[in-house]
Amino acid sequence: MDLPIARIGITAVGSCLPSRRITSQQLQDEVTAGLRLPERMFEKAIGIATRHFAADDEYASTLALGAARRALDARGIDPLDIDLLLYASATRDVCEPATAHLVQAELGSRAHALDVSNACNSFLNGIDLARAMILAGRARRALVVTGETPSRAMRRDPGGLADFREGFAGYTFGDAGAAVVVEAVERGGILDIETETASEHWAAGGIPGGGSRHPRGDEYSYFRGGGKELRGIFEKIGGDILTRVAARTGLGWDDYARVLVHQVTVPYLERFVELTGVPAGKLVLTVPDLGNIASATLGVQLDRIQHELNPGDRVLLVGLGGGVSLMTMVWEAS
Repeated sequence: MDLPIARIGITAVGSCLPSRRITSQQLQDEVTAGLRLPERMFEKAIGIATRHFAADDEYASTLALGAARRALDARGIDPLDIDLLLYASATRDVCEPATAHLVQAELGSRAHALDVSNACNSFLNGIDLARAMILAGRARRALVVTGETPSRAMRRDPGGLADFREGFAGYTFGDAGAAVVVEAVERGGILDIETETASEHWAAGGIPGGGSRHPRGDEYSYFRGGGKELRGIFEKIGGDILTRVAARTGLGWDDYARVLVHQVTVPYLERFVELTGVPAGKLVLTVPDLGNIASATLGVQLDRIQHELNPGDRVLLVGLGGGVSLMTMVWEAS
């Protein structure tokens, strides 16, 4: 007799934004002191009006913890009901130990805890790993969290136009946290996962410091990379992944209640719409008021729309990450 296929889904969502809010013009004034730039150049170039920055005493784990508590409250469960905690983020509090332990110590859970890191795809990877571990019988209920503070990788005092241009992609950043509870569900759940990786482009953008290549030195602690180069790579390899998902699942744009996409800038998102044909009304806009919040992007978007979803509604999540990697997830609300 065939056994029923186990369904694993997202049963609760939470997000967290730091209270400090800054406009792009305020950031421009701070960053470009001494450089003559047109008024509102940042906002006009990237389409970001505001973003949230963590305070000096707030860390990536702080934002992850706030989101985690909201997700657990939404599910109506205690931290001790979690037996797997994945901190899935591009940002860490410290190089060692895993930031998952810092979150867990404050949260009060006793779960198996570890970090998952893959740039802006970290959170999607974390959900996928949680699903796999539950299917393998290694966990029963997982909490996947992310805390992102990429604002601290911005170069606030560029030495000139060359430094400014090299670090310009970093001026899109904002800070945020997100969390989801992942566990078995009776219907719906995660229906499909697809990935595309082009690791030969790993040097196109990132933060070179903190590892064995550049363990020390402020020069390596800033985000470096060309936004146009990364965009070109994603455009070149991104179409195939969506074609494969549509062919395998038989789902088209009309079959999704919402399409959640990692958002870097407004022009970047507009180009995505142009290339894919996704109806703009299905998107959840976060970049104009939050900026590029790295791996927290999709979790924050999901938290914003989870109240409007009905059982059976399908959501397509599309992740883009440095490295370079693309990832999609088809999820059906339970």
